[in-house]
Amino acid sequence: MAGTPTNTTANTNKWSTRQLVTMALMTAIGVLLSFIEFPLLPGVTWLKFDASNMPAMVAGFAYGPGGGVLTAILHGLLMADFSGAVMNIIVVLFYVLPAALIYKRMHTFAGAIIALVVGTLLAVVGAVLGNLVITPAWLGVPLDAVIAMIVPILIPFNLLKGALNSVLTLIIYKSISNLITPKKDQKKGRA
Repeated sequence: MAGTPTNTTANTNKWSTRQLVTMALMTAIGVLLSFIEFPLLPGVTWLKFDASNMPAMVAGFAYGPGGGVLTAILHGLLMADFSGAVMNIIVVLFYVLPAALIYKRMHTFAGAIIALVVGTLLAVVGAVLGNLVITPAWLGVPLDAVIAMIVPILIPFNLLKGALNSVLTLIIYKSISNLITPKKDQKKGRA
């Protein structure tokens, strides 16, 4: 009909409703996993491992860096006091963001391994930097005490934590990738 306006607006949303719901579910799973924790290093009972970073990495692999970062930030904000939330967000951003960026470019099993190794190493850097700033400022631990913990405690703990979260990510993502990735975006035989 002449004179009838046409709808020229296109959907510019980056994520579908299904993807947003899945990211919210990953955040909720991360929150639940936060309650299942145990120490990794003998004698260092205040540093505990939980698998709560894995859902953010799964979201990062499935929906790109933005999906992983959004999941990580929401989980961090929901689960800790101020200093704990800041530390969690720093470490998970250092872990998820580079890994999701690498996996986006190298969408293979080898790419996933490289992404997780790089993410783990950068998460260790983020944890050390965060501890150097946040632990003295908000928790009142002297800076020299934090520096003394870097090599014998912080680096080994965060390497183990990253390795465990990475192994879990590989297992879980491979198992559920076809469930959470839209059919049109699925790639047969890839991680």
